[in-house]
Amino acid sequence: MSRAIASSQVLIDGQLTAATVIVSSETGTILEIVPKVLKQDDPTLARYNVVKVEDVSPKVVMPGIVDAHVHLNEPGRTEWEGFATGTQAAASGGVTTVIDMPLNAIPPTTTVENFNLKIEAAKGQTWVDVGFWGGLVPTNLEDLKPLIRMGVRGFKGFLINSGVDEFPAIDPEYIRKAMTTVEGEPTLLMFHAEMEPHDFDEHATDNLDPKQYSTFLASRPDNFETLAISNIIKCSEENPRVPLHIVHLATQEAVPMLKQAQEKGLPVSAETCFHYLSLSAEHIENCCTHFKCCPPIRSEENRKNLWKALEDNVVTTVVSDHSPCTPDLKGVNHMDFFKAWGGISSVGLGLPILHTEGKKQSPPVSVAQISEWCSKNTAKQVGLSHRKGEIKVGMDADLVVFDPEAKWTIHNKDVLFKNKVTAYDGMQFVGKVDETIVGGKTVYTAADGISAEPKGSLILEPRVASLV
Repeated sequence: MSRAIASSQVLIDGQLTAATVIVSSETGTILEIVPKVLKQDDPTLARYNVVKVEDVSPKVVMPGIVDAHVHLNEPGRTEWEGFATGTQAAASGGVTTVIDMPLNAIPPTTTVENFNLKIEAAKGQTWVDVGFWGGLVPTNLEDLKPLIRMGVRGFKGFLINSGVDEFPAIDPEYIRKAMTTVEGEPTLLMFHAEMEPHDFDEHATDNLDPKQYSTFLASRPDNFETLAISNIIKCSEENPRVPLHIVHLATQEAVPMLKQAQEKGLPVSAETCFHYLSLSAEHIENCCTHFKCCPPIRSEENRKNLWKALEDNVVTTVVSDHSPCTPDLKGVNHMDFFKAWGGISSVGLGLPILHTEGKKQSPPVSVAQISEWCSKNTAKQVGLSHRKGEIKVGMDADLVVFDPEAKWTIHNKDVLFKNKVTAYDGMQFVGKVDETIVGGKTVYTAADGISAEPKGSLILEPRVASLV
């Protein structure tokens, strides 16, 4: 069977236009795109055995979001999050593909054996399609190529303490060795880019109040990021044949050096996150540890300049970095920023966050721009642009019906991820997902909620070399 989804506003090739998208529920792909809203008696429908046109006008039909940075934490820390709850939350916000980070699962995705455990844990539990990143740790250089063959989309490492013992930090010398190991392979090396300068006084905040956000912010200044990124760029200058990527860029101060590296032709890219584009230090009250993340949320001026970096194409992707934990670890009782786990829970909230904040920009950010940052470019980042990120014939029928005019307020009790603690509780959004379709099948509607059965697949195909 096939189905036809139509609207006066379908996002095709970066433009909103009237169209009918015919998809196969069997193959999960897009069969045809007709440049108008088809009537029920149109012969095209009979040709594809479509019973009914689903006309959602004037709502927007757009490609599904590809969230390239999500911590699902299963197995090992499933009480923090899991494949079922994490992918259901993703589906509720128009995310049709998530790429799972190698930590904070136990064991992390750093060896073939560990990856097999991860795959087994995920089977039958995914409401959206799920791919996997591997990890860069000091002891796993020999595991990188075998993991590439198994389908990991790339590898992430930390240049600072990760916060969990089973995922130790790496240094620039390891990066050089890893680049030599994977050179010529279809992969991507990614980095949590923070490093402590040699002259940093780690005791400078000892006598300051740990319940004040300003104290935590002072403990991880901008130069943590700029030092790490300068080292990564230096590695790229030495070996420009391996693409490198900065995850969750938080500081405006690194933008000029990234721009300069890109202008030199170095393959260094960067992402930022929904929270860095929507939240600022000036609005974080003391004791509110649910705003803690690493790198930290910085100033309002910094937030505005990250938007500019996006619009200037220096930063090319936006992701959630959904990094949940249990409420006690998040510090809801002790409210100490240094004891609290660092991470913002936001998988499935990105589209309304960006749409709401984007409307405040001058000029306002369009749905097409958001889709480019969160679907087209993220699909390319993870090596899936041949299947995902755009509405085109032959590609996966991953679609979102989005109501750009809907106004609503988010409440912790209503979110679908496992631990209902988020930095966005009580905030008002403009724009809401009405339906999420994965592979031609509906997995979420605003009216009925999540589908009874998971309809997502595990993405275990190796990257296509030409799409790195």
